[in-house]
Amino acid sequence: MEMEITLPDEVPVMTLPNTAFFPQALMPLHIFEPRYREMLRDVLATNRLFAVAGLNPGLVKDPEQFEPPHRVATVGIIRACQKNGNGTSNLLLQGLCRVAIEDIVANEPYRRIRIRALTSQPGADAAEIDALRRELSRLLGIKRRLAAARAPEGAGEMADFLKTVEDAEAFVDIAAFSLCEDPGLKQQLLETLDVRLRLELFGRRLRGEIEALKLQRKLQGRLADDDICRN
Repeated sequence: MEMEITLPDEVPVMTLPNTAFFPQALMPLHIFEPRYREMLRDVLATNRLFAVAGLNPGLVKDPEQFEPPHRVATVGIIRACQKNGNGTSNLLLQGLCRVAIEDIVANEPYRRIRIRALTSQPGADAAEIDALRRELSRLLGIKRRLAAARAPEGAGEMADFLKTVEDAEAFVDIAAFSLCEDPGLKQQLLETLDVRLRLELFGRRLRGEIEALKLQRKLQGRLADDDICRN
């Protein structure tokens, strides 16, 4: 039975490079740094909640910034956790809610942030949203077939799972987290609260990637990937 979860005003956060975590997504994490081990002990003893924020590359070289996060992140709940004999832990975090980072409350012994929940808006009627979801599913299928040799591990299983997801917002969030390979685009999708725009933005990128893959196939001809330089 699912229990109702109240989002607190403050949560611990992990700030990770090239990462955008989404609601509904499942993220496996290996916890090994001492600060995050302490964080994990504390959250397991309380509400099992913490946020994951992407490291903002535009601010990372600023000497006054320590691990600067993007200002939109996702709070998740620990669904499973296994502690290892060496003190590290493996856990599975499920995304719950987009949040805006209002303030960094503390950095020691681990970072804590003040947050504000963000709510998505449809941006269109249900019929248009569903049509965009189905179109995005079609584009993901085309890209999967064209890029089969270079697809991320597990992409096939994820594509099959997405066929069972009828909620458009959950669909685009899970697809973006699992199948989008551009960290910048993933963060942009995370920050886009209009679901219609989120679907359209991802769809436009997929169309561009599909056209590039088709052109590559045409130029490559019958040569294998390893021999493309001979074309």
